[in-house]
Amino acid sequence: MYRLSDDLAIVETLDFFSPVVDDPFQFGRVAAANAFSDVYAMGGRPIFCLNILCFPIKTLGHEVLGQILAGGDDVAKEAGVLVLGGHSVDDEEPKYGMVVTGLVHPDRHVKNTGAKPGDVLFLTKPLGSGILTTAVKKGAIPAETEARVVEVMSTLNRAAAEAMMEVGVHACTDVTGFGLLGHLHGMVKATGIGVTVSHGALPFIEGTHEVVDGGICPGGTKRNLEFFGQWASFDDSVAEARRLEVADAQTSGGLLIACPADRADALEDALQSAGALAAARIGHFAEDPESLVRITS
Repeated sequence: MYRLSDDLAIVETLDFFSPVVDDPFQFGRVAAANAFSDVYAMGGRPIFCLNILCFPIKTLGHEVLGQILAGGDDVAKEAGVLVLGGHSVDDEEPKYGMVVTGLVHPDRHVKNTGAKPGDVLFLTKPLGSGILTTAVKKGAIPAETEARVVEVMSTLNRAAAEAMMEVGVHACTDVTGFGLLGHLHGMVKATGIGVTVSHGALPFIEGTHEVVDGGICPGGTKRNLEFFGQWASFDDSVAEARRLEVADAQTSGGLLIACPADRADALEDALQSAGALAAARIGHFAEDPESLVRITS
């Protein structure tokens, strides 16, 4: 974030990755929605962006390239954001994303730290995209489940961000590659407080439990659990498969919001009215934790 004046700052962010779905148009949409999320998580408004593209033009051709860019442009138009150009390089593995520029009031932006004891923790999208996109690559889920995963990943966090700014919250981050467990750790590691999350309160994309129970799980999710599990405690009633779900490496996940308890009802109403995919109260923050992150059943 760069302050321009007393009441205006620029938010600048960059994100890109290799395909998480086979359809090039949908890949473009997911990558664009993901790139905008950091601006929304800070309470900002994206205004323009630049494409970043790595692409094997001789192998996949101009039609596939055009579909990826069209997908990104489709989501940018939905967000009211101008695509001003970009840069591409010839690369054997396709990669796509955006540099996004947004605006925010420098004294009203939302940090990923700042949660306070007693705050209620909200999640605005269902989890499971990492597990289910891995299952897609193995042909292990039906077409309707794949379509739902793409829908969740390509949904903008704009509505959720507008709702939280309307109500006023203490902290926010978007849930991406480090999974829910990693981003929870990020919210509390510098604050001296802890967070307790109930697995039973977490929203999941339909089919996630069945896929994990069937033995399919991405390597990134397992690494998240191994690493961030050092600062977490799990109740004995939380099975290994459920622990993996909490650590699942997300693509274009929802917002994780720390809301003052006396505004929790207002935030839930605002999220639902705005059309957020979820308005789930998943836990709370507390002082003097036994561990930074506790997961109960």
